[in-house]
Amino acid sequence: MIKNDFSDLKAEFDQFIRDKCDTDTCESDQKDAEEAQEYVPGFVDELGDKLLAPYHSGVYFSRMDIKRVAEAIDESIPIKERKKMIKALFRHTTQKGYLQRAFDEFNRHFGGRILIYTELSEAFPASKPIFDANIAKIKKTQRMLDQIILDFEEIEPTDEPMMI
Repeated sequence: MIKNDFSDLKAEFDQFIRDKCDTDTCESDQKDAEEAQEYVPGFVDELGDKLLAPYHSGVYFSRMDIKRVAEAIDESIPIKERKKMIKALFRHTTQKGYLQRAFDEFNRHFGGRILIYTELSEAFPASKPIFDANIAKIKKTQRMLDQIILDFEEIEPTDEPMMI
């Protein structure tokens, strides 16, 4: 072996990468692809966009907030991207009661944020218009959640979608 000749070491390392790392990546990519193909009710994408953007909802929901909502309604979801967590939370929604419990829990979080915003607007009067705008967004989002519940039609997992 020539001094400072690392070609054998590089070849071993490249083989190691091909054997170990590529299969894990492929498996996780395949798993993500399967999750993406799994049926998700139509309102979930729109709901995720509205809930997760503070611009629309007036609140920032962290991954832990979403996890707490899930645990409060006896669901177990893994901590991932927030949008994937919302999809996992509502993926198997077929009953209005489940949806109501989930939205009630989100409304509890909204109520807590309204209290915080109210307290902050009293402590910092110059920022009151900003907090008032966020409170208005929260109330608008709460009305949207109520409307989703009213419009939701329960289906059984065995129902044929074309027959409804």
